[in-house]
Amino acid sequence: MTVPLTARRPRLLRQGLRETSRSAGKPRGAWARRAPLLPALVFLIVVTQLPFVGTLAISFMRWNALDPGHRGFGGLANYRAAISDPTLRSSILTTVVLTVAVVLVSLLFGLGLALLLDRRFRGRGIVRTMLITPFLVVPVASALLWKHALYNASYGLIDGTLTWVWSLFGSAHAPQPDWLSTLPLMSVEASLVWQWTPFMMLILLAGLQSRPLDVVEAARVDGASTWQVFRYLTFPHLRRYLELAALLGSIYVVQNFDAVFTLTSGGLGTANLPYTVYETFYQAHDYGQASAEGVIVVICSILIATFALRTVSSLFREEAL
Repeated sequence: MTVPLTARRPRLLRQGLRETSRSAGKPRGAWARRAPLLPALVFLIVVTQLPFVGTLAISFMRWNALDPGHRGFGGLANYRAAISDPTLRSSILTTVVLTVAVVLVSLLFGLGLALLLDRRFRGRGIVRTMLITPFLVVPVASALLWKHALYNASYGLIDGTLTWVWSLFGSAHAPQPDWLSTLPLMSVEASLVWQWTPFMMLILLAGLQSRPLDVVEAARVDGASTWQVFRYLTFPHLRRYLELAALLGSIYVVQNFDAVFTLTSGGLGTANLPYTVYETFYQAHDYGQASAEGVIVVICSILIATFALRTVSSLFREEAL
């Protein structure tokens, strides 16, 4: 007996709904959309994760190239030796001082430059490009520039400027200090501030250009001064961007090796954590302890990166609102 079409219609409708829900649970073409990302994912795992897993495994081993017959599993001995090592504790303190000083000074200079570039003036594009240039210089080249072109006591620009200023006052004996010997840590900080100020400036400039200009104009119409606009409107708006710039800058400065290695070779109290790991690996040839120290550096960087990711997500949520 043939079932009428009107009687079969509800059953066909229910069957269509089931197929629709099944297809909604497994969207068509999902793997086709994700397949182009697989090479990048495999490359990322091979380049970053596998070496870290190897480093983590070596950190639990007794492995000194000067004593190859004593190699084996050492447990947490390398971590205990690293934590109890006074050289590592000193390098941790140096890393904290270096990071805090560079990040704070770079933030202050970056904020001033961002406020300057937020205004319209002739040649703003050229000035912006010139201010970004230090961040584009290779770190080793930047350190070499500061070491030879600026800090050199014989022909450096800083001592040459001091000699010229002293000659204006009729003095023939201008001071020519060796900056890398007298102020080693401050010399490293100055070169890093020069390099990272454009990075801070770009982030804060993006924050300034995302301000609601109608609120600023309304405040000016109501008689608010420039300082009041900055204090009550601009600075609260920039708070998240300041946090983001500080956290991202801290992640990079904590891992800085080029400036310390090139300028002072870790001497005179400038050895930070990455340089200490380098010394343990290439000079003491203790691969196990060097790996343990490297894991400690990675853990510190992950802690800072966690706060940075939370700040970025909060910024996205605020922008969505």
